[in-house]
Amino acid sequence: MKPLPLAAFAAAALTLSGCGEKLGETKPLNVVSGHIVMGATPDRPAVGYFRVQGGPRTVELMAVTADLAQRVEMHESVKENGVMTMKPLLRAEVPAKGELVFKQGGKHLMIWNINPAAVRAGKLPMQFVFTNNNNERILFDMVIKEAAAGAAGEEMGHGAMDHGGETAAKK
Repeated sequence: MKPLPLAAFAAAALTLSGCGEKLGETKPLNVVSGHIVMGATPDRPAVGYFRVQGGPRTVELMAVTADLAQRVEMHESVKENGVMTMKPLLRAEVPAKGELVFKQGGKHLMIWNINPAAVRAGKLPMQFVFTNNNNERILFDMVIKEAAAGAAGEEMGHGAMDHGGETAAKK
């Protein structure tokens, strides 16, 4: 009669060892939150903020695209000689098991001419392109919010910055 309890104990140990593999497993690379704030007027670009959860290894965010917007660029606000300025961002690192945050006053998206249907729907489907698995693309719907009083981006002086639009064409 003693072999049966030993067999039951061995079966339970094997079952629990399978659970242990899941406990040590890291979460996959994922866009976990994000939103867009529309420009104060239709000729102003919208600004996008989001958070990416890192996976098991470090990767780089290479681009963010949207079929329902004319153009999307990654930018970073930096202080140079005591003045805040904005520079294009070619890529952004997502640390393994860490996070990448695009937020007000730092890294952010500039989004031009969002399709009115997307604005009415209140969301813009976006693709986040990473340097892993053959440029993996993660789809994420960014919620669209109307510009607040004081206009999105005005605190950073985006209105005075040349984003390659009409101002650049006039130069």
